[in-house]
Amino acid sequence: MLQTSDSCLNAWMSREALAEAMIPVIGRLYRDNNVVINIHGRRLINKSTMNILKVHRFARRISKEELRLEETAPVLNNLARLQLGPAEIDIARLNEKFKEEGCGSTLDEFLRAELAEIVGQRGDNYASTDVVLYGFGRIGRLLARLLIEKSGGGHGLRLRAIVVRRGSDNDLAKRASLLRRDSIHGSFEGTIRINEAANTITANGVQIQVIYSDNPGTIDYTAYGIDNALVVDNTGRWRDADGLSQHLLSNGVARVLLTAPGTGELKNIVHGINHGTIEASDQIVSAASCTTNAVTPVLKAIHDKFGVIHGHVETVHSFTNDQNLTDNFHNGERRGRSAALNMVITETGAAQAVAKALPELRGRLTGSSIRVPTPDVSLAILNLGLENGTTKDEVNNYLREKSLHSDLRQQIDYIDSPEVVSTDFVGSRYTGIVDGLATVSTGKNLVLYVWYDNEFGYSCQVLRVMEEMTGVHRPTFPKASRVREPMSAHATLGAV
Repeated sequence: MLQTSDSCLNAWMSREALAEAMIPVIGRLYRDNNVVINIHGRRLINKSTMNILKVHRFARRISKEELRLEETAPVLNNLARLQLGPAEIDIARLNEKFKEEGCGSTLDEFLRAELAEIVGQRGDNYASTDVVLYGFGRIGRLLARLLIEKSGGGHGLRLRAIVVRRGSDNDLAKRASLLRRDSIHGSFEGTIRINEAANTITANGVQIQVIYSDNPGTIDYTAYGIDNALVVDNTGRWRDADGLSQHLLSNGVARVLLTAPGTGELKNIVHGINHGTIEASDQIVSAASCTTNAVTPVLKAIHDKFGVIHGHVETVHSFTNDQNLTDNFHNGERRGRSAALNMVITETGAAQAVAKALPELRGRLTGSSIRVPTPDVSLAILNLGLENGTTKDEVNNYLREKSLHSDLRQQIDYIDSPEVVSTDFVGSRYTGIVDGLATVSTGKNLVLYVWYDNEFGYSCQVLRVMEEMTGVHRPTFPKASRVREPMSAHATLGAV
């Protein structure tokens, strides 16, 4: 039956009312319980009514149908009554699991069983760790935003300071302005204040001490009340253990994380792949590169099922700050030419770096890169030779299921819209988004196209490694399940 204009509007207002009612519940769960609510990985904290409606609508690209607020609102309201301990909870996946596996139980009974380990645990706060950002460039500022977003009730990873070199007399105001405004990722969601006398920036109640120094080994962090801290070095100045160990000479530092590929014997960690190798004794760890993080989870998924004999990774990468805006001298080959005007062929160590996280692919991959005149979001093209042949439908269905129901669901996303372009993935929290419509499969030869936000998606991976190093990550629900058998080749994937 066709809806009239009045019935359409009434239905919309009804959904608006449900979304509005969800906002205070989401807020209380976050502030009082340290519970983060999301829908298919998209967080609902501090989101508007319209944002909540949009994320419910977006769910159709993942689960093939729009998510109904009439179903998620009761899930949320039940969660609020369970006195939960800290966690990250996906109410879309919980709702889906309830419909599939509820087996006649009430929603309350299902949720109590599914979340048994945190039910009644309100007030049990997980450990806190002080964090220092050494450098405040593209990755440093995005990490600051993420840390502030996850500050909750003040537990977990606590951003305490940033360390920079003084750039001008009004350095503090300029640093705060760069945190507040971003040409790519938009305005900071919240309020920012500076205190010139104390050299602090306060963002959404998080007070950040700004320390001016050019020597990582001579800072007394304990003088600022910072101790046993994790220092995240995002300057790229040091890549080996010797250089990075300078941080450990400063009072108050316990561990160091590098936001770039590490050299020598440093562990290069791709969360979701080898984060389990991090040991308590590891004082210095690398979070690898944005490209390595983007391609390694997809490569592992393909290798596990089809076997990768050999492959070539070609990255079409947005320009970065190490290139020149206009032609000028540069130590690197070709990088002196204008980044804003040219495609620039350059080197990449991503293919070799994959082997540090995924040793079974050692010696099987080559790689190259083309820098292009876009400021963010890159594309990795994986040209793979397989042990076992497959079809486009089979591999797409498999990767889609991996994105929904596996331990790699935080890393791999899947989309098959015929209209998406690079800017659609700005702000994606996934490390790689498989473009299903672009997949090419001819038996044992497979070509995959994987989008990735080389700034924000990578920063999310860095944050996951930080949580792993410090043991302050929230448990996630529902737990990842075994990847289900692929749908038939005629099934419709992710409607536009």
